[in-house]
Amino acid sequence: MEGIAVLSSDREYLGFRTIAILPLLLFLPPLVSFFVDPGARWAEYPGVLFHLAILFLISRMDAPMWAKAAGFGWITLDVLAGALLINEVPAELPDQIRLGGHILAGLWIATASLVHRVAVVRIVGAITGTWLGGYTFVAHSLPEPYLRPAAILLIVWLILLATTHRPATAVPERAGAATAPSA
Repeated sequence: MEGIAVLSSDREYLGFRTIAILPLLLFLPPLVSFFVDPGARWAEYPGVLFHLAILFLISRMDAPMWAKAAGFGWITLDVLAGALLINEVPAELPDQIRLGGHILAGLWIATASLVHRVAVVRIVGAITGTWLGGYTFVAHSLPEPYLRPAAILLIVWLILLATTHRPATAVPERAGAATAPSA
């Protein structure tokens, strides 16, 4: 259909480094708030944007489809929790929803990391995912500050993704290979 732009799921809209750095930058304000102003509603705004930026990362990282589905589920639940908090729903409900999403986040982060080509990304990602998802199972007995290291590890993981990324090199066409006619 001429004249109508169609978005392709195969098109690269942002480079990989950008999609690793963008959520990193958006997560810094909420991370600071964890330490200086815990529970601050203002931190939910960049927090929601952080999670939306992670959508690009989930779709681009190698991982089994079930792990990507877990990542998308995490984003859905965490954006829901952020929207509830922004709209002044008492924190008890959104906080529990967020913890449920963290199980899915941990699953995606650990799985996507374990298939990464760089060992330090595999190690930091496995620890980050395990800590983030695992905290949900002990949150009733450990105070929230025990979740903070997972946030710091997430920042480190995003930095590692951005700094270790190497673009795939194009495979040169073989001389004399037949090419399909263009439409």
